[in-house]
Amino acid sequence: MKLQQAQRSQVKLRIGLSGPSGYGKTYSALLLAYGITNDWGKIAVIDTENNSASLYSHLGQFNVLNLDEPYTPARYIQAIKLCEEAGMEVIIVDSISHEWSGKGGCLEMHEQLGGRFQDWSKVTPEHNKFIDALVQSSSHVIATTRRKVDYSLDRDMNGKTKVMKLGTKEITREGFEYELTVNFELINDNHLVKASKDRTGLFMDKPEFIINASTGKKLKAWCTEGVSLEKVKKEISNCHHLGGLKHIYEKYPALSKEIYPLVMQRKTIIENTNSQVIEERKVEQSKTIENGISSQ
Repeated sequence: MKLQQAQRSQVKLRIGLSGPSGYGKTYSALLLAYGITNDWGKIAVIDTENNSASLYSHLGQFNVLNLDEPYTPARYIQAIKLCEEAGMEVIIVDSISHEWSGKGGCLEMHEQLGGRFQDWSKVTPEHNKFIDALVQSSSHVIATTRRKVDYSLDRDMNGKTKVMKLGTKEITREGFEYELTVNFELINDNHLVKASKDRTGLFMDKPEFIINASTGKKLKAWCTEGVSLEKVKKEISNCHHLGGLKHIYEKYPALSKEIYPLVMQRKTIIENTNSQVIEERKVEQSKTIENGISSQ
């Protein structure tokens, strides 16, 4: 436990984009992704929406991975890793709702186990692995989510039960929004959006607007402020002392998770190099002693 000065580091974007069917989630996500990377070839769409992404192939030569049922968390994770290994800068998961409520998704997994409360102890870890894959991805991630009308049963002044419309609700497990950098909600079929969460401060409490490539450019500019991970990697690779390596690790607490494997790898190299130097010195000292005895 150590008190440290707050430090801004460069981050990967985690963007949510939700709305009912026909409101333009896929189209908006593609424009947003292009603004972030400025290269259609570095964009991948994990498509669970009946090949809907391919309808917009005229926009540019982006990549598509069609994901069919069963929509298990494990299959989503496999698709995300495949996109990362292909070097994609932006991964659009369109949509994550199937992982929760689709064929083979978490709700069906829970039902097949018996539908009891205690059965969530087996399903929740699988869902959490999927969320971790999104949050910890080496790429920027745009996750689209379907929305449905949310209702409640209330009593009026006469004591009669009435069905009350509460607005719309995302079709995924509650709490997903907490993991996001920005969460956009499409509010009508004219593609207008509002930000329901915004860590960047770029869109919160601002008038509704239509997402385009410039929206992605703003987000890219925001996320590249601060300490670069590439810069820290170079510092680690150029370090030749264990004390210096420890200093680098403690210097960038916001990047500790990303640089820990690199630090441990470099630590092993430095220790092996030091051991080799010590052995070489021992051999040299031994030869010096032998030569001294021989000369006598």
